[in-house]
Amino acid sequence: MSEALYTRDILRLAVSIPHQSRLDKADGTAEARSRTCGSRVTADIKLSDDRSISELGIEVNACALGQASAAIMATEAIGKSEEEIAKTRQQLADFLRGVEHSPGEWMNMNHLVAAKEHVGRHAAILLPYDAILAAFEAAAKKDEAA
Repeated sequence: MSEALYTRDILRLAVSIPHQSRLDKADGTAEARSRTCGSRVTADIKLSDDRSISELGIEVNACALGQASAAIMATEAIGKSEEEIAKTRQQLADFLRGVEHSPGEWMNMNHLVAAKEHVGRHAAILLPYDAILAAFEAAAKKDEAA
């Protein structure tokens, strides 16, 4: 028998997403949507001189798993570079596909383990990372245009 999908920890995370507000004058802004479930995450980032995230604003419209994943990402994102976010997203995606044994090293990632069996939820779980990475890309394009 599989583990319960919507555990108390997942639900606790889902209602405790930090940085839930849009940023004025963000360096990069992006929206990511899941065609599978309709979830949506909008991310605004401000970058420090070393190109790591100094401020984050997110808006999340997703299932409890997507919200929990957004809470994990938002808790850890400040101070992280694009490469660090991309590496974490890849490890999580590889875990969900069965390639990795761990969902990642960030605090609370272990709460996503039960979602591995629910392929239809994978897109929502990865969505916050996709939005942040797209915001980094938008910031780079903004820099090139300046």
